[in-house]
Amino acid sequence: MDKTHLVDEITGHRRMRRNRKADWTRRMVQENRLTVDDLIWPIFIVPGTGIVDPIKAMPGVSRMSIDKAVEAVREAADLGIPAIATFPDIEMGLRDETGSQSVVADNLINKATAAIKKAVPNIGIITDVALDPFTSHGHDGILREGIIVNDETVDQVVRAAVMQADAGADIIAPSEMMDGRIGAIRRGLDAAGHQDVGIMSYATKFSSGFYGPYREAINTSGLLKGDKNSYYISPANATEAMRDAALDVEEGADMLMVKPGLAYLDICWRIKEAFGLPTFAYQVSGEYTQIKAAAMNGWIDGDRVMMETLLCFKRAGCDGILTYFAIDAARKLAKSG
Repeated sequence: MDKTHLVDEITGHRRMRRNRKADWTRRMVQENRLTVDDLIWPIFIVPGTGIVDPIKAMPGVSRMSIDKAVEAVREAADLGIPAIATFPDIEMGLRDETGSQSVVADNLINKATAAIKKAVPNIGIITDVALDPFTSHGHDGILREGIIVNDETVDQVVRAAVMQADAGADIIAPSEMMDGRIGAIRRGLDAAGHQDVGIMSYATKFSSGFYGPYREAINTSGLLKGDKNSYYISPANATEAMRDAALDVEEGADMLMVKPGLAYLDICWRIKEAFGLPTFAYQVSGEYTQIKAAAMNGWIDGDRVMMETLLCFKRAGCDGILTYFAIDAARKLAKSG
């Protein structure tokens, strides 16, 4: 008896569900996987000791003094997380028009790097040289008569990068989006004998509304005068973003980053396809907070959406993700493994 069905004739005897029929087949044909090796954990550092200060706009995330950060980073390393990214929230009295504290050798970020590197030598430390945590106006560069001056800012971020490398930073991740900064930082690092220090370029940093909670975390939201449209990329412009990334590749970037993440998966894919460099996405504060808020209201399954979004970055070509979910995701991966 012929058991051929109309569906067999329609599909030409090809049935997509055959590979989905059981757990073992689904696992066997899975195209992308998230592992702990894909996670980079951004943390916020504050002056003082014994401080763990919850950030209201980022449930589950806290500002930490260096001693507490060391403890947290040790846990991250024990979970297998390969790297952290550090961001300072310095005293308001130390912030000025030029962000001069960024080029003080023993500033908060460099003290944190040295302490973490000494206590947890087996985890990578990624540092940013943008000036916004250090300026009184909240911009990523030096402000002169209402204009963010490119070349003077580049000179300063190069000095900051060398100091960060001196303190033990493994990768410099410049996010201020000034023209020429990647090549200038590479030359500066090499001249200082830091040929082994990598550069993870914020190759395509968009002028996004998703950064809001981060600016609360480092206390720049109330300081910002104007917007950042003159140096960040418009969310409307993909071709411009690719040109920006291409320049960073030519100037010597070792890795490329797309920021924000989920709304820019097309950029992740295009960058990986075009350049073949290690490509990362930054799942930024607004993305994190949306998921947390919806989960706290019972509107979504927070853990499921967390893991789904992280996996989607891998599908889009990313080699890793900077995410505030790193610890939670690493714990979940450890249990499932």
